[in-house]
Order: sequence, then structure tokens, then C-alpha cells
Amino acid sequence: MSKGTIGVTSDNIFPVIKKFLYSDHEIFLRELISNAVDATQKLRTLSSVGEVKGDLGDTRVRVIIDKSKKTLTVSDHGIGMTAEEVDKYINQIAFSGAEEFVNKYKDKTEAIIGHFGLGFYSAFMVSDKVEIFSLSYKDEAKAVHWSCSGETTYEMEDTIKAERGTDIVLHINSEFEQYLEDATIEGLLHKYCQFLPVEIAFGKKKEWKDGKQVETDEENIINDTTPAWTRKPAELKDEDYKAFYRKLYPMQMDEPLFWIHLNVDYPFHLTGILYFPRIKNNLDIQRNKIQLYCNQVFVTDEVENIVPQYLTLLHGVIDSPDIPLNVSRSYLQSDNNVKKISSHITKKVADKLSELYKNDKADFEKKWNDIRLFIQYGMLTDEKFYERAIGFAQFKNIDGEYYNLEAYKEKIKANQTDKDGNLIALYTQNADSNYTHIERARAKGYDVLLMDGELDVHAMSQLEQKNDKLRFVRIDSDVLENLIRKDEQKKDDYTDEQKEGIRKAFESILPTDQKLNYYVTFEAAADDALPVFLTQNEFMRRMKEMSQHQQGISFYGEMPDQYNLVINTSHPLIQDLIAKMTSEEVEEEVEKPQDDKQKEENAEPVKETVRKTVWTLSGQDERLHQLTDIALLASGQLKGEALAKFVNRSIQLL
Repeated sequence: MSKGTIGVTSDNIFPVIKKFLYSDHEIFLRELISNAVDATQKLRTLSSVGEVKGDLGDTRVRVIIDKSKKTLTVSDHGIGMTAEEVDKYINQIAFSGAEEFVNKYKDKTEAIIGHFGLGFYSAFMVSDKVEIFSLSYKDEAKAVHWSCSGETTYEMEDTIKAERGTDIVLHINSEFEQYLEDATIEGLLHKYCQFLPVEIAFGKKKEWKDGKQVETDEENIINDTTPAWTRKPAELKDEDYKAFYRKLYPMQMDEPLFWIHLNVDYPFHLTGILYFPRIKNNLDIQRNKIQLYCNQVFVTDEVENIVPQYLTLLHGVIDSPDIPLNVSRSYLQSDNNVKKISSHITKKVADKLSELYKNDKADFEKKWNDIRLFIQYGMLTDEKFYERAIGFAQFKNIDGEYYNLEAYKEKIKANQTDKDGNLIALYTQNADSNYTHIERARAKGYDVLLMDGELDVHAMSQLEQKNDKLRFVRIDSDVLENLIRKDEQKKDDYTDEQKEGIRKAFESILPTDQKLNYYVTFEAAADDALPVFLTQNEFMRRMKEMSQHQQGISFYGEMPDQYNLVINTSHPLIQDLIAKMTSEEVEEEVEKPQDDKQKEENAEPVKETVRKTVWTLSGQDERLHQLTDIALLASGQLKGEALAKFVNRSIQLL
């Protein structure tokens, strides 16, 4: 037996490993099994170049729990280690055996996993003691036993081991006895190891017999060693891709819309399959669905620093040995390989969408509602994706017709260009609520888009910034004649005093609500327009909607909704009301205008008495209530008691 001190640069290495090196204790199982698979893959590589003779025999990795001894064992039949190799690779912390192996067999190492640094020492996060029993594949090698109790000292001696390979025995600390439970370990194996390239066995398969589950003689193999992304696309059918999707997401009810198979060898290594799910109108619920692997070892499903944020709405697998692991997020963001991989994935996704659009526009249109959120999110957050996507991003009008931007601009150019040369795209977010406005637009031959998506408002603002002379205007944001102004504004013949009188009459009966502000305005709209109707300022309404996703303008969300109650002075009903207004002359004191010299001489303001004509309209006129309620009703704002009164009043008027 020999004893010694582990070669480290600090006597405090184990507390560092336990608390800081790995942020999650459960990672120890991934690290140990990765090492076991690595040793097995090395054996296969050596066999392929003739350095290992004969049949390799059993190459499964086994995970074994012994509750009576409180041990967890990871056992492999890989290349094993001699005493010298244990001293070199275990006693000298951070010397990577995998790195040395890769350098020697660099043309045969596609399946080597050993990129996890101090993987073996993660065992001490959950163990009071760790033992190694190993027998090298080399002829006449002697088995070696190594043990350490979490200090910087170890013991190593010759032992007897019948089969080639390595057993790592963890004596689990009482604080972490959950790792002696079958369910816990099986869950971790499914999480981290379900697609490893070497079979992983844990316990025996179970079957139902006499109303209960009983073990069979067959080993329970946890993983699929040849998952879909490791195979060539030509070998796979649509059903294979769908079956793999169900394996990845067994709780996902919907099938994917389509998918992209990634396979890159140069200038970096990247494989994977990205699926387009049916994306709902919620930007957060779909996150953490892309799984990152390193040579089939699960690493994380938090890939925001590896792919652009909008791509995290997709599902699937990315596998690359060129993405650094166990490093800071800031390092990931600055790593050149990560940037290249991210750029490549973006291009592949855009190319796939463009191909689908060009090959079958009708089918692309059917899928649009399910992929719209993803595409708009990408266009808003990634300039390069915007440039690729602007050709296939779709606009749907209320008749169910689809257009890309250039086609839609061409469609409306002749009829919806205003007197200043601006191209006006009218839209609604709810065709039922804006039915009256839409019908007036239809009568003039105007087209109306349906923009009811969660990011449509943001998308329209972006398109306005990038396209001079293009404006998106909601159909109820102003009088239709003002939305697409063809000539100078029509004026009426009423005096300011008359308008003030009718304004006060309507203001006296408008509902009061802290969350709603109403302002009475006047427009000489067309005769066929409603006598009174509501509009909502486009800018303020957009800011309120955009504030739901942009923290910097969240104060807009706290502001009350503002509406204009527009009095159409061209309508016969309004003209009749104004005609029946009463006027009277009243005396009123007003401040007399003074020049600068007079102001200096007179400290007190000089007032004079004038006679003023005041026009009034009785607020008790039932037509005022009826017209106001019609305007509110047309905009979906007449509810509850007010709606009941309107119904009763309508019956009485009949």
C-alpha cells in the first residue's frame, strides 16, 4: 500500500469543489457517467486502430445502489487505469486524461466526451469517501485500489479485479441520502444520460404481474444510444422525427409544425434538430425547451447565451463539443465559437422558413398564426434575421388574404396613399369591435389588416421606422377621412360658442371612470358617418400596449385610457341639435388687454364688462344620452347598468 498527498495548488481544494466548482450537486452523476462513457469510447477507438485485440465483450456502464452500505457505484468496462495512470490522472488534479488522449488520436475522437475538467472530483460534493477499483486493458496490468475521504491525502494499493474497467464507489454523506433512492437516480439518469452513446444500465426492468410490478431478469437500459440527431437525415422519415419529439417532450400534446436537422463539420462541429412548435401568445411559457448536449451528454436547457433569445421559443436539441461548458455566462457571450454557432443556427432557421414559403405559400399561410410570434420576435431582436425574414413575414387582412410586405404595399398603393404621399395601412385588432369603422372603410374601397397578435404593435412600429412613408393606423383612431386624408379638411359654419355649448352638454352625461378619460371634439365628417363616435389616439394607445413588454416605458401602462368623443357636425342629427340650442346674452367681466407700458403703470389688472352670447343645450335631451350610448356601444364600452338603461330608452323612443 502507498500513501500520498494529492497534487493540488491549494490545501482547501475540496471545500472549493463542494461549494463553488459545481453549482448543482446532482451534476456529480453526469460527470462520473461521462467519464465512464469516455473510457468506453476510448477502448472502442483503440480497438478500431488495432491497439486492443479481440472482442470487446460487455461495454455497458452500470449504476448500482447499495442502501445497506450507503454506496452508489458507477461501473464501466472501458480502458481502465494502471497505478501510474491513477497517480497521473487522479492524484494530479486538473490534468486531463481526455485531452492527452485526444491529442494522440485526434483523427479518431469524434465520440470522446472528456471535456468536463475536474469531473471525477465532483463525487466529493455528496460523499464522505470515494474509492476507485480499476484494471487496465493493457497486458499483465495489475488492478489498483485508490481511496480518499475528502482530504488531500489518499491511499493506493494493488487489489484483485476480475474484469477490465473502473468502478467508482461513492460512500454517500448522510446529508445527501436522496442519492440512494432509486427514483432519484433514475430521474437524473433520464435527465442527463438518456442519449449517451454507450448503454447505461440501472437495475432490472419491471413488469406487471398479479397486480403489482416485479423485476425481470432483463437489465433496465436507460438510454437510446443513437438518437435521431446523430443519424443522417436521409435515414429518417417524418414519423421518426415526430417520435423523437415525443420522446423529448412526452407531456407535449401538439405535434411540431416542422423541423430543421443541423449537421455541420466545419468550421465548428454542430448537430441537432430544432422543432417549430405551435407557439401560443405567451413569450415566457415556451422557454427552456432547447436541450444542449456535448457529445450526447445533456448539459442544460438554458441556452439563452448560446442562441439568440427568440430561438429559445423553439424546441429540440443542439449538440456541439465546441461550446465551452462549466464557464461563466459572460464567457459564453464572448466566445467566438458560440457566436459562429449562433449565427449559423439563425441562418439555417431563416433559410428553412424561406424555403417553406417559396415551395408552398398556401401551407405557409396555414401555419402563420402558429409561427407568427416567433418570426416577429426574431425580426424585432435580430437585425440579420429581420433582413432574411422580411420577404416571408405575412400580413393577413380581415378577408383572410395573406401578403408579404411588398405585395401588400403594392395592393393598397393606388387607393390608400394620402395627399402627402404616405401609404396608410389600416388595421384592426378586433374585427367585431370595429365593425362599424370597417364597413365605412370597405365602402370607400379600403383594405383593413387584422393585427391581433401579441407583438403586432411592436412589429408595426419597427416597419414604420424602416419604411419611409409607411404608416399603420388603427381603424378607430380617428375619423376615416382624417386617417387617409385626400384633400384639405372640411370645415363647418358653427361658432366656437355654439360648439362649447354642445361640448358641455355631452360632457355632463359622459361616464366618469378613473381609468378612462373622454374628450369631446368636433369633426365635419362624412354624412354617412355616425353622428357621435369614439376614437383613440394611435400614439398613446400603442405606447400603452408596448409598455406591457418594455420596462423602460412601463409608466404608459399606468395612465388612463384616453378617448375622443367625436361630434360629427355634418350629420343631420347634430345639425338639428345645434339648431335647437338656445342662446342668451350675459354680462361678463374679462381682463382688458394692455401694452407693456400700461402693465408697468397698473399693478392691478384692468377689467372691463362685456356682453357675451352663451349657447346652451339641455343635458336632459334624451337624444344626447342615446347618441352618447350609441358611440359607447359601437366601441364595446357600454356595459352593465348603462347598457340596461340604453335598451329601455331605445324601447321608449320606439
